[in-house]
Amino acid sequence: MTIPKQYLHDRFILLINSVNAFLVILLAVLTFLRLDTSHSSYIVQYRSDATINAFRSGSSSELFSFIIFGFFVFAFHAFISVRVFRIHRQLAVTTLGLGTLLLVIAIIVSNALLVLR
Repeated sequence: MTIPKQYLHDRFILLINSVNAFLVILLAVLTFLRLDTSHSSYIVQYRSDATINAFRSGSSSELFSFIIFGFFVFAFHAFISVRVFRIHRQLAVTTLGLGTLLLVIAIIVSNALLVLR
């Protein structure tokens, strides 16, 4: 698979890719800074439908999945946007925009879970 030359010269697409890369790095840094090795368990899930014990606890390795998820989202949306750029530019921009939204939501959720400890 070759990357189209117009894709690499499109400033708006490069801007969105740069923002997504920054958000992935921000997600990784914020998650690493909030993790503490002295805590053996963290709150990793919140189930609103459970009446008792709505919070589920887990280890810090489960919170590392947010970082892996961020890298996966970035790579997947960049790959899909390159593929659909040949079809239509706005579809590639929309794909990258949805990736940005997903990364922002991942940052919010990971920080909310790490604040609860």
